[in-house]
Amino acid sequence: MIGRDGKRREIQSADTKGILRIIQSIPSKKAEPFKLWLAQVGAERIEQMTDPELSIKQALLDYKRLGYSDKWINQRLKSIEIRKDLMDEWKAHNISEGVQYATLTDIIYRAWAGKTAKEYKAFKGLKKETLRDNMTNEELILNMLAELSATSITKAKNPQTLEENAKCAHEGGNVAAVARKELESKTGKSVITPLNANTFLKGQLENKEKVAEIPDKESSTDDTSPK
Repeated sequence: MIGRDGKRREIQSADTKGILRIIQSIPSKKAEPFKLWLAQVGAERIEQMTDPELSIKQALLDYKRLGYSDKWINQRLKSIEIRKDLMDEWKAHNISEGVQYATLTDIIYRAWAGKTAKEYKAFKGLKKETLRDNMTNEELILNMLAELSATSITKAKNPQTLEENAKCAHEGGNVAAVARKELESKTGKSVITPLNANTFLKGQLENKEKVAEIPDKESSTDDTSPK
């Protein structure tokens, strides 16, 4: 890798998978808690593969642990269902997973949000994080509308080529673009925001703390005041 002096130098490094493998190979007793944790996670994952409902329950717990509201979590889980329906339609209409899925997804994003997925993530200051997990309620709902519309249009028009599917994806994105413009005209605010999970979750927490600080009118009444 490139060092501070600008020259390339060999270093010892590993990705997440490699680090977990290293932990497994350490003979020290100090590594035992990590090995037990890895075994537990592996067992849970096998159970989730057998019973997919467990994966949904785990996702709920994970989102709650991170601080997401129940309303946002419900929308996010619904967005996963809508996204899967869209990918099933693409698969049924001769679209290959990987590059072609990414191409059509970018077309949808560009149509309603004016940005590709990469540009959208950069706008929000994201790197490896999932874009949808960093959308506000408004962004998430509009993206759901775009993908739901793209699914319906694809079913209706029965495209067979990448070009034809791209047109359906663009038309689906345009449905959400119309809704976005209408919403922005009423609120005077842009739906597309640089807010990410760290910032809007922090804002939710601060609002809860402010509400908690407001004294209850009945409990704060001074019983010694003149009647």
